[in-house]
Amino acid sequence: MIQAVLIFNTHGKPRLSKFYTQSPPLMQQSLIAQIFSLISDRPAGVCNFLDAPDLVFPSSAGKGKEVRGDDDDIRVIYRHYATLYFVFVVDGAESELGILDLIQVFVESLDRAFENVCELDLIFHFDEVHHVLSEIIQGGLVLETNINEISACVQASARNRKASAASSNPLLPSMLTAPGAGRSGSRGGSADGPRRWLAAMGV
Repeated sequence: MIQAVLIFNTHGKPRLSKFYTQSPPLMQQSLIAQIFSLISDRPAGVCNFLDAPDLVFPSSAGKGKEVRGDDDDIRVIYRHYATLYFVFVVDGAESELGILDLIQVFVESLDRAFENVCELDLIFHFDEVHHVLSEIIQGGLVLETNINEISACVQASARNRKASAASSNPLLPSMLTAPGAGRSGSRGGSADGPRRWLAAMGV
């Protein structure tokens, strides 16, 4: 099972944190700090996964139970892209090489969603980042690995959001199509646009 998916920069600032076992915020912050400490101290040439016996995760089996790294083979698997670390924390049931491929799928899906994803995309569009992740993983289990399918679902959701916004705001289509809408600062702009907006409001 995948215990957590994290993205943080080279300074340890988390840009995404998704835990698949319920845990209090203070524990999550402590785990993020421990994981960053483990990864940031590693040389560039070593392998991209490591055992983490000191990490303690709440167990999904029952309330109050905990999973320690030495009990359930908790492993940290990561990839380093530019200024970002993409980190998956998994138990012994997951394949390290499979998770490395899954990280690549996640990154390529983000690239398609944002056209060359960067750290600012993760900051200002965190909801879309979580949506992409939810198309890949649900409840700590891998749901989809086909990048084309993931991108299609994300694009369909974006179209539905735009359609919903347009239907809930009757002014939006008229503002986008009104003559002179793109030349609001020009003296030669048509007055039809404002009249249509007022008519849409019933004035």
